Amino acid sequence: MADEQLLHLVFGGQVEDPQALTFKDTSKVDIVGIYPSYAEAETAWRSVSQSNVDDALTKYVIVHLHKLMEPH
Repeated sequence: MADEQLLHLVFGGQVEDPQALTFKDTSKVDIVGIYPSYAEAETAWRSVSQSNVDDALTKYVIVHLHKLMEPH
């Protein structure tokens, strides 16, 4: 039996406030990718977050798509 595929989305961009997740311009949100495991999504998130570490208004997040697809 194969491991269960749990999809995760990594995206981000410029936010209005570094303490929140309201994006300045949603047309400019950077979609990094969709990953089949949290570990792979976290690796991508760490990489893109590190490359923007000097910009306090750029924030990236991981969304658990599998939880949205099967909300029960």
